Amino acid sequence: MASLRERVAHHLHLYHELDAPEIPDADFDRLVHELRDLEDAHPDVAAALDADGSGVSPAQQVGGAASGAFSPVRHDVPMMSLDNAFDVDELRGWGDRLVRRLGEDRAIDRWNIELKFDGLALSIRYEDGQLVQAATRGDGTTGEDVTHTVRTIADIPHSLPAGAPPVVEVRGEAYMRRSTFDALNDAQVAAGLKPYVNPRNAAAGSIRQKDPAVAATRNLSFWPYQLGRVDNGPALERHSDTFRFLTELGFTVNDHHRVVDGLDDVVAFIHEYEGRRHDLDYEFDGVVVKVDELDVQRELGSTSRAPRWAIAYKLPPEERATRLIDIPISIGTNGSATPYALLEPVFVGGVTVTNATLHNEDQVRAKDVRPGDMVIVRRAGDVIPEVVGPVLSERAKDSVPWAFPADCPVCATPLIRPEGEARHRCPNFHCPAQIRGRIEHFAQRGAMDIEFFGERTIDLLVTEGVIADVGDVFCFDPEALRSFEGFGDTSIENLAGALEVSRTRPLGKVIFGLAIPHVGSSNAELLAKAFGSLDALAGASAEQIAGIDGLGSVIADSVVEWFAVESNAAILAKLSEGGVRPEAPQVSTLEQTLVGKSIVVSGGLANYGRAEAKAAIVDRGGKAPGSVSKSTFALVVGNDPGASKVTKAEELGLPILDEAGFDALLSTGELP
Repeated sequence: MASLRERVAHHLHLYHELDAPEIPDADFDRLVHELRDLEDAHPDVAAALDADGSGVSPAQQVGGAASGAFSPVRHDVPMMSLDNAFDVDELRGWGDRLVRRLGEDRAIDRWNIELKFDGLALSIRYEDGQLVQAATRGDGTTGEDVTHTVRTIADIPHSLPAGAPPVVEVRGEAYMRRSTFDALNDAQVAAGLKPYVNPRNAAAGSIRQKDPAVAATRNLSFWPYQLGRVDNGPALERHSDTFRFLTELGFTVNDHHRVVDGLDDVVAFIHEYEGRRHDLDYEFDGVVVKVDELDVQRELGSTSRAPRWAIAYKLPPEERATRLIDIPISIGTNGSATPYALLEPVFVGGVTVTNATLHNEDQVRAKDVRPGDMVIVRRAGDVIPEVVGPVLSERAKDSVPWAFPADCPVCATPLIRPEGEARHRCPNFHCPAQIRGRIEHFAQRGAMDIEFFGERTIDLLVTEGVIADVGDVFCFDPEALRSFEGFGDTSIENLAGALEVSRTRPLGKVIFGLAIPHVGSSNAELLAKAFGSLDALAGASAEQIAGIDGLGSVIADSVVEWFAVESNAAILAKLSEGGVRPEAPQVSTLEQTLVGKSIVVSGGLANYGRAEAKAAIVDRGGKAPGSVSKSTFALVVGNDPGASKVTKAEELGLPILDEAGFDALLSTGELP
């Protein structure tokens, strides 16, 4: 128990006092949870530790000690922490305990639900309508005076409307928007400085600046969600009334809060916002559930560190710590040698992760992660898991930096790193890993979409020498599989049928499947529309290709070089011999109203699915990229658009259209 207390105290100090956590919030929450359970199970041991001079257990502390760099501020009303629930059963158990505490004949009729923002808790004090002081939470009783930096936050009024209470304290969270954080880190990297770890640390560090001019450049934001001391204020009956009162004081409250009648509705809200976690331009890591009636809140009271009438439901963590077992190298379709992390399994971002990307040698060196390290792994939404960095306090003393291997781990050919490139490469075109990679790329859903032709089958056929390149895919006889274990009549017939269907895939899919460097699926479609056949594309000059709107000299040179290679010409001959007859692209009969225009669509539209909206743009000669840039002609927004796209469009002064405006744009090519 003593060792666990020391770990919790160590991480408590790093998080609350230094704004430099080593481990993810979810792992810290679990440590605290473990310590509390242990102390509850062994109160005699916990008491003995306290008697030995260790003081109050870190599991019962609120925040961290106030820094001596700022003047102390004693809170008239303590700023407490919140207990956590990590699953629905814990949430319902908390609700049951409240009912039992009130009495079995009582019920809680209304619950207030809010998002749990990932920022720095503040208490802002007004006297006679003027902002006089802003303080951090500190240890809950005493915080730090940060008035000088808080005054730079545009969301926080310096004065209140006439008739405001003589003393009022507004509690809330200072935070940094995702888009602001991304811009800040871009500036840090451009200046040769270390990027910030996450928006929460960046916001906290900005608030704790001595120079308010630095904080003013950070474009911080603020959400209010509670009241502290209020003298002669209005009679509020419910917590939900607090939001109305805060709005009357001139604050902007967060829109994503709700009052519901039962915990079933609370659970539905939680599931809804688990799916919207990346739709908003700020981070939240949970949902706060509160008893709405203020009288009932007062009756339930608090423990030494947290109110009984509120709880934070923590969403599945997007960062967790786990052990880095090894750093192997994977060899890609075009020979790219990419290091990746082999991890002890960890549940993060809603899935169990065993591998994570490490990108290249420079990234591994910059992060200084080593086999044997405890590392932080991040997986947000559908993003590929990545290793954020090591937990240095848990690194072994005999640890040594990892070195990039000299030879290909598959064919033992010496690896090269071309000048000006970040990646190493295996130059052996016949490396078995590259052969398998090219065939897997060719057969994938976004290319030839060959059913029943997965990695296991491809690996077997390459290993046994049945196929050597993508040209062999349609030339080999599926009956050749009959001699291998696991392949019978049904599997052979299924594969033969799938190959037959795939012989007439659209030309753009075939071009993409050839894995020509720099040619992705969108560029492949442009090439297909421009040339209409593989033969025409093979005979095109670099100038002809570069002249296609949306392409350029790099892609043009890459295409010409690929078709000039003798082995690639042999592949095309095999495809033709194997009966591959690509379907020519359909020529749109629609008026080409959007030629030269790039339209981004974000959010749900009533009359268009995502693919339909993209097709509507492309069929009229336009482009439909997934991100907003200076070349974007307009952003079309539907329900719940991506906040970062909207923010970027606003920063660039781009037109933002609703669905009716989109229809008008499709019809005329002009802004409505």
